[in-house]
Amino acid sequence: MSAALAKPRFTEKQGQYLAFIRAYTQVLGRPPAEADMRHHFRVSPPSIHQMVLTLARLGFIKRQPGVARSIELLVNPKTLPILAPQPFKSSVQRY
Repeated sequence: MSAALAKPRFTEKQGQYLAFIRAYTQVLGRPPAEADMRHHFRVSPPSIHQMVLTLARLGFIKRQPGVARSIELLVNPKTLPILAPQPFKSSVQRY
């Protein structure tokens, strides 16, 4: 099998981030900002930034440092998992 046809080797978590980038871009017509990913995945800004750097280093995305919303998906969308819903976390106390 050629390298171009091989399925990308990303972790489950990386696949969810890639699927989010694709879905967000399709729905809103522009790539997500790191803040959009932070809100969706409910993680800290450094966690999102490290994931973006990792995805870029592994060749799954391309981005322009210092340019907002510059993430470009470099993997075949057919290889991405379905975006899983994130559990809702409430600050309201249950009785």
